[in-house]
Amino acid sequence: MPTRAAPSSRTEPSRVGAKVAAAPDIQFGIDMACCAPVSADALDEDQAEILARSFAALSDPIRLRMLSFITSSETGEVCACDLVEPSGRSQPTVSHHMKILVDAGLVEREKRGLWVWYRPVPARLEALRAALG
Repeated sequence: MPTRAAPSSRTEPSRVGAKVAAAPDIQFGIDMACCAPVSADALDEDQAEILARSFAALSDPIRLRMLSFITSSETGEVCACDLVEPSGRSQPTVSHHMKILVDAGLVEREKRGLWVWYRPVPARLEALRAALG
């Protein structure tokens, strides 16, 4: 008949199915945490609000395409009149979507005569890249 090992004075992890749950070792003062602590580099409320507005503005495929048209422009800016044909949307619809991108701080606009010109805001786009990276 096999002999059983004497019970250990240390608290051993308990087994439940295939999962192992570690209990703190009170006798030796060791706390076995489940994971790493929350990073101090986490977003504060203001940063999260700004990023959320930016990502919400980009949640529409046409706005994402319009921003892509602008950022890929050789001159670094695009006239509103040049966004109508490639987007396949009417001028009022283009204006509506561009207002959302401007309000989110992703593009700037400048009125020149009858036309509005749009250019990206590099710092805001870099903040989005950093948040995703």
